[in-house]
Amino acid sequence: MPDRSGARILVVDDEPGITQLLATALGYEGFEVRTAASGADAVAEARRFDPELVVLDVMLPDLEGFEVFRRISRPRDVPTIFLTARDSAQDKVRGLTMGADDYLTKPFSLEELVARVRSVLRRAGARDASGERRPALGVGALEIDDDARTVTCDGVRVELTPTEFTLLRYLVQNAGRVLSKRQILDHVWAYDFNGQANIVEIYVSYLRRKLTPLGAPPIETVRGFGYVIRVPEPAG
Repeated sequence: MPDRSGARILVVDDEPGITQLLATALGYEGFEVRTAASGADAVAEARRFDPELVVLDVMLPDLEGFEVFRRISRPRDVPTIFLTARDSAQDKVRGLTMGADDYLTKPFSLEELVARVRSVLRRAGARDASGERRPALGVGALEIDDDARTVTCDGVRVELTPTEFTLLRYLVQNAGRVLSKRQILDHVWAYDFNGQANIVEIYVSYLRRKLTPLGAPPIETVRGFGYVIRVPEPAG
């Protein structure tokens, strides 16, 4: 998929030095960048700017970053990377549970941030570089339309975040094949999570919660290795 240089990015942080540094670095990479220093300004700027990705500090002077994310992401899901000085597993799980796409703890390198921005944008991308429509993927009652970025199960639309979509697509594309957590991390997140393979468990649980009630083929856990979607046996 294209890396979508030129994408609109909103950077939200109350430290002027950080916003200026990130805006300069991302601008140098070819992105169109706007900044905001408070939660209220971020919400207003998001309405004007319509960002394709938000880099959002958790600790803001007026609104908590999680609340800003909730307001910006309604009614349209906006890919988001949280920034925080708190390296708390509880904070990470909370942000990811809300539907954020990534979480970066301060201090961080600009190279890492840019890599994560590109990774999230790739996961949120639509058409491939050829511009040609790609055939739908499917297994059992599940069908994935790459170009429309939609998932249906027995005809019912399933709302997924960009990361959930990419994970499900990878599992469906490899239906019947057991994928290790490392393979999933490398494909879906595209960089090293420093051994935090539980991010895969978290996102698999999100998919199960959304898909199981609709009768989708189950995502099975292969203990000690990874996950697989089995190809259903033909009826009769």
